[in-house]
Amino acid sequence: MLITFARSVLLYILVVVTMRVMGKRQIGELEPYELAITIMIAELAAVPMQDRQIPLVNGFISIITLSFIQVCLSTVTLKFHWARHILDGSPSIVVRQGRIMEDEMRRARYNLNELLEQLRIKGFADLSDVEIAVLETSGELSVIPTSQSRPVTPSDLGLDTGDEKLPIPLIMDGRIMDNNVKEAGLTQETLESKLAEKGLKPADVFFAMLDSRGDFVVQPRSGRGS
Repeated sequence: MLITFARSVLLYILVVVTMRVMGKRQIGELEPYELAITIMIAELAAVPMQDRQIPLVNGFISIITLSFIQVCLSTVTLKFHWARHILDGSPSIVVRQGRIMEDEMRRARYNLNELLEQLRIKGFADLSDVEIAVLETSGELSVIPTSQSRPVTPSDLGLDTGDEKLPIPLIMDGRIMDNNVKEAGLTQETLESKLAEKGLKPADVFFAMLDSRGDFVVQPRSGRGS
């Protein structure tokens, strides 16, 4: 039992490291060749995990080999357009100016039910509201609405909203995020001074951040101040 436990832990660690090497992708965003390699790695890890008669090194070699192949293919697709076209395919315009493109639908083997379902999920129940719908290589449907159907923006109303920045977390669960504090142009002393004005210490703070407007926002722990 202890041997099985150890084999499982080692294979799990290897698979996690392999997934990290492959890059930051969600399952729904994987290209076909990436999905195939992911499934194969999962199968190769499961077999030696269940069958102790199979040497663990066999699973390691197979998984590392597939990981190497994936990294090589990713590098090739980064450098060569023709490789991207072969391995990833190309996006298909399935709706143009409210009209369904039958030839593209047939070429992508994408049926009407799938198209209408994805349009409803995106908030477009009426085809006349769709300027262009693109079936991406990952299978995701990107929708560009007509100018009359898109949400009103401040620029449409002639409003100047000013620039906004990415909110920066400064304290999480009582722990000061040193790198984020530096990125925000603050020092630990300045941060502690801001907290002291509110009668708080870092240990009293559940969450603190600089919001998109540069304002200091603090949420104390329960029962630790206002």
